[in-house]
Amino acid sequence: MLRRFRRLCCLIAFGAAAPVLFAGPVNINTADAETLATELTGVGPALAAAIVEYREQNGAFQNAESLMRVSGIGARIIEMNRSNILVSDA
Repeated sequence: MLRRFRRLCCLIAFGAAAPVLFAGPVNINTADAETLATELTGVGPALAAAIVEYREQNGAFQNAESLMRVSGIGARIIEMNRSNILVSDA
């Protein structure tokens, strides 16, 4: 019984961490709001929509730091996602 409980706890913990572990690079200049919200840590649907709206009104982002021009995005979100932020397709 205890073994099953431990196994269940491990599966739950892994399941909660899976989106972070499997998040992949995302091009912030072409991704839709749903993709941004899914792939970037600390970015929910509203913030993702703000990214898309800013991009549509002001043009492409030049680098990860330029995301900080979007209200609600600061240095912490950039640092948490730096390895997943792309500004062009390779």
